[in-house]
Amino acid sequence: MKTVIYNGKIILQDQIIENHNLYYENGKIVAISEKKYDCDNSIDARGNYVSPGFIDIHTHGAGGADFLDNSVEAYITAATVHARYGATAIVPTLTSIDIDGMKGTIDVFKKVRDTEANCAQMLGLHAEGPYFAQSQKGAQEPRFIHDFDEDEYNEILKIGGDCLLRWSAAPELPGFEEFADAVTKYDILPCIGHSDAEFECVEKAKNAGFTHVTHLYSGTSTVHRRNAFRYAGIVEAAYYFDDMTVEIIADGIHLPPSLLKLIYKLKGPDKIALITDSMRGAGMPEGESVLGNLNNGLPVIIEDGVAKLMDRSAFAGSVATCDRLVRNMVNLADVPLADAVTMASLTPAKILNIDNKGALKPGYDADIIIFDENIDVKNTIVNGRVIF
Repeated sequence: MKTVIYNGKIILQDQIIENHNLYYENGKIVAISEKKYDCDNSIDARGNYVSPGFIDIHTHGAGGADFLDNSVEAYITAATVHARYGATAIVPTLTSIDIDGMKGTIDVFKKVRDTEANCAQMLGLHAEGPYFAQSQKGAQEPRFIHDFDEDEYNEILKIGGDCLLRWSAAPELPGFEEFADAVTKYDILPCIGHSDAEFECVEKAKNAGFTHVTHLYSGTSTVHRRNAFRYAGIVEAAYYFDDMTVEIIADGIHLPPSLLKLIYKLKGPDKIALITDSMRGAGMPEGESVLGNLNNGLPVIIEDGVAKLMDRSAFAGSVATCDRLVRNMVNLADVPLADAVTMASLTPAKILNIDNKGALKPGYDADIIIFDENIDVKNTIVNGRVIF
């Protein structure tokens, strides 16, 4: 069934075009043209923007569900809420947990990754931990954080290596090179996160395959003193190495507008992925909640548009959805809309080597959203299916 989307402003990677129609068939974009072709179905964009679907490569949940709840229902619930706000694909993220908990959620993911439910596509998993620096644990549960355990991660890789797309860890811990070698054999991207690594350590890690930084400025070291001498950290290394990519929580709270502008200026849209890092509170009212598994996770409070530890000493994940990220980059950081969309779609896809997603091009998956001037999502189309 060939479908045309007409009367919209089409967002391409470097420009926005009008007076063109977008055609898709069998789940793939087949043409973007001024010409009009006969179609079985038509969608009137009503003068709104026609955009590639957003790809959230770091989310823990939404709609009251966390991926560590280890149920098919939780996965579908969170993925459905994210689709409502423009995410056509997501990478479910697991906070630090014991090996049995990780095995359990890998088993659930295997059941849902090919779901035909009306939700965002779940591309693969992101293991955020447990190999972190305790000093940068943030809202991660400290009882699960420890040094690299070769037997542990090899066991996880054996049962779920084909399910994982990325794995965040602290490269200053002993054994980081062996870890990087093990995960890259499964085409899993090792990422620097929740780490106190210094510049020289980051350089070694980058050479070992750690080419991406998890939520820059959140759980990442920066310039500091030791015995009166200054040392550069992860933040400075991320800026210095042109080929390193970063992700940022652009909820407008984790990072102020000044830092959003700085990161955009120094790294550019092709090296920045916008992420929600959302917990179960995304799309939910404010109040008390839980980070991680509903039964044994970390109690948190949602207020002021963000999740916080109960003592308000630190943030505990965002409650953002992807539309909010793009809106903030445009309104708070003065980023052109096409660049903001690229950071929420094509760049995340490239970082994880996901082909045929993240752009409106013939041959690419028909993952398409329609939103208005305020980035309020009107339609979400996943692989050619209108799901919202």
